Amino acid sequence: MDMMSSIASASMRMSAAMFEQSYSIAVTKKMMDTENLALEEMTEMLQQQQPPSPYNFDVYV
Repeated sequence: MDMMSSIASASMRMSAAMFEQSYSIAVTKKMMDTENLALEEMTEMLQQQQPPSPYNFDVYV
């Protein structure tokens, strides 16, 4: 392999590694956004729930 082809090969490998890292970061950010949205929805759902009853019942079968 001559010097030019080894430089080109190294450049391609570096470019592929940078693309893989960028893709991984984008997927992680999307996952975090989705988890954050799910947490917000769950928090809203729990806030809308009725308060617990003041009466306590012990039921034995």
